[in-house]
Amino acid sequence: MLEKLRVKIFADGADKAGMLEMAAKPYIRGFTTNPTHMHKAGISDYRAFAKDVLKEIKNKPVSFEVFSDDFAEMERQALEIAGWAENVYVKIPITNTNRETAAPLIRCLALRKVKVNVTALLSLAQVREVVTALDPAVPSYISVFAGRVADTGCDPIPLMVAALEEMKAVPKAELIWASPRELLNIFQADAIGCHVITVTNDILKKLSLVGYDLDEFSLDTVKMFYDDAKAAGFKF
Repeated sequence: MLEKLRVKIFADGADKAGMLEMAAKPYIRGFTTNPTHMHKAGISDYRAFAKDVLKEIKNKPVSFEVFSDDFAEMERQALEIAGWAENVYVKIPITNTNRETAAPLIRCLALRKVKVNVTALLSLAQVREVVTALDPAVPSYISVFAGRVADTGCDPIPLMVAALEEMKAVPKAELIWASPRELLNIFQADAIGCHVITVTNDILKKLSLVGYDLDEFSLDTVKMFYDDAKAAGFKF
């Protein structure tokens, strides 16, 4: 079933061993990281980690994020990151922490032919703003956090469909369905024609369940409850 998917699955995380394990799988088409993943993984030397990963992953796109809140410093970091390897995309947040738009920076980087991954978008207005800042001739990603939209009780699918329509103006830009919450999101992203979905390893581990017989899955669940009750030694 996975071989029929049009959406590209990118592994999301900052665990080198996990990234290399996923790099060997043909259905993993790229990688994304962010400072939160790196912090959780205990990474202290950002540059050393990134260059170490890029020695091993050379033929699939890898996104590394700037970590400044100042746009001038973001630009400096972005230019360095972009120079690490040809397969690198630079993640730029849609705003800084003061709600100031990153559109001028994105436009500046696009003019310098930097491949960006604009991240943390949650609205169509933000998508439109990014589309106007990108260079249509330069490959890029627009990362909409569909999972976070869903966390607010809103269906993200209409937003993602509308984003795809807006992005026709930048044919080399690809839409990322970011922060998925369940395996089903991969198939939802595929159904609407989304280009990429970023998936963490805990969700990727569930890929073996795709197409699994539901009656067998039911029995597995019953057995799990029974075995755990026995292990706990419950008695009345």
